[in-house]
Amino acid sequence: MQIKFINRESGETQIETPPGEGFLKMLYSNPFGKLALLPLVKRKFLSEWYGRQMNKTSSVSKIEKFVDELNIDLNEAKKSISEFTSFNDFFYRKLKPEARPIGDDFVSPGDGKLLAFENIEDVHNFFIKGRKFTLQEFLGNKDLANKYKNASLLILRLAPNDYHRYHFPYSGIPSEMVKIKGSYLSVSPYALAENFTKVFCENKREYCILKTTDKGNILLAPVGATMVGTIIDTYIPNQQLNKGDEMGYFAFGGSTVVLLVDKDKIKIDKDILDNTKDKIETFVKMGEKIGS
Repeated sequence: MQIKFINRESGETQIETPPGEGFLKMLYSNPFGKLALLPLVKRKFLSEWYGRQMNKTSSVSKIEKFVDELNIDLNEAKKSISEFTSFNDFFYRKLKPEARPIGDDFVSPGDGKLLAFENIEDVHNFFIKGRKFTLQEFLGNKDLANKYKNASLLILRLAPNDYHRYHFPYSGIPSEMVKIKGSYLSVSPYALAENFTKVFCENKREYCILKTTDKGNILLAPVGATMVGTIIDTYIPNQQLNKGDEMGYFAFGGSTVVLLVDKDKIKIDKDILDNTKDKIETFVKMGEKIGS
């Protein structure tokens, strides 16, 4: 399976080659991987152990090779390569403000590959394997799921080479985070294609509600993944925040931010919806307009 996506800036169809691609294929497509290795990989202790390794000063030796192999532009970062104190310090690096200008209307909360479904029911038609995805299972809250049953759903998937801080897509007042315990399955396309619902409804995740004056209540849910031992929240809840203000960051590994929005108040951009209907992700950057 080739992982194709649309580079929105250039309009080109490109192919993603994630680090450890062969290992991911074995975990999620090979019977041996599923039976023998996957139960171990998704355990919390492994992600936490690896996270500690990436916090050690000795891990800085891994940065240069990672940057070269994944073609990461460090000119965007606030720090130079010699200033990072660990691999994780590099991984969740901050960017210069001019590197991610904040656009008009509703914007992407982060860098990554985006899927957008105008109606939640369309999700099951996209990911055809496994049990049906339900908001109640994802949120762990029947009443909240009922409130968003007619919402639009967006899935922003962050690959290891992406900028790993995420931000508020609109101005408003965010609630405190509600944390949901879970495993650490990969959010790679290999894992999602095998069983989308299992990944999103079993992984560690949390959510907050962003109350806005004119766009309703936007639900934002960071989802952890393999080798992402911690989701770090950096915002102050119950205070007015501006669009583009930082919400939090992920430690090492790929991960995801899920959004639920009122489809009558926020219209997702047509090109993103069309690409999703064609079963292909759209690469966007933090602050880029994705709806109005």
